[in-house]
Amino acid sequence: MSRARQILCGQFYMLTRRCTQRQFLLRPDEETNNSFVYCLGEAAIRFGIVVVLPTAESNHHHTVVFDPHGNLPAFLEHFHKMVARCMNARWGRWENFWSSSEPTITRLLDRDAVIKKLVYAASNPVKDLLVQYAHQWPGANGYVHLLRNTPMIANRPRHFFRDNGTMPETITLTLEIPAALGDRTQVIEEVRAGVQAVEREMLAHRAATGARILGVRGALKQSWSGAPTTPAPLRTLRPRFAGGSHVRIAALIAYKAFLASYAHARRLWQLGKPTVFPVGTYWLARHAPIELVTPTAI
Repeated sequence: MSRARQILCGQFYMLTRRCTQRQFLLRPDEETNNSFVYCLGEAAIRFGIVVVLPTAESNHHHTVVFDPHGNLPAFLEHFHKMVARCMNARWGRWENFWSSSEPTITRLLDRDAVIKKLVYAASNPVKDLLVQYAHQWPGANGYVHLLRNTPMIANRPRHFFRDNGTMPETITLTLEIPAALGDRTQVIEEVRAGVQAVEREMLAHRAATGARILGVRGALKQSWSGAPTTPAPLRTLRPRFAGGSHVRIAALIAYKAFLASYAHARRLWQLGKPTVFPVGTYWLARHAPIELVTPTAI
């Protein structure tokens, strides 16, 4: 059995998932971008998730979200399921769309961690030598919409959804800066400055090494069935938390305490004995008649 994941309300997360075999199944074009934004926006609306910034590269995505209600697992399952089905229908595929590795879900513990991950997601096409400037990336690019304060709008993909079905005709995905981060203008300026620093860093890197960028035309010309020729990174870290050392250590200690409390409560529950599960218990709290500790009792 995998370890229980503690799901709390009011948390920021960085979500990352890669396509199977690193294939370019999310290669940017109008239909792919529309499908990705539609599935993301519909899942966010369905489960009350605030999308802060998404970036879809050709074979993976990074998306920063805020989860007010503790619905992240349901949102993530639905979002990834719908993208997989929709894009498999687009390409005429039947096999798994996403890598068999589980998605990376990193809880962002403080404001600095959120800003850093926003910069990382926005500038990832630059760091991957795909484009010179982040705003040039032709895929689903939330950075452009965040700077312009414009929504990402997508129509129901005709190649997958029924015309007379229940899915909405149009999805409007408004990228939001939650109040917990402070003034929206200040946040966006910090993200812009961070992205520009990465752009300068990569410009210097290319000048020193002779590395070349793929460019917009190159990205659009790639075959969806292609994959990078560089070796795949293996055994990379999958951080559960990101933040300053003081909050990260505290979060790790709290998570270990949650696991111990959860394991004890689960053993008692399986024996049919009365027990109370810790705050953050997700699956059993929604699918089994259990009692949870109230937050005020912690």
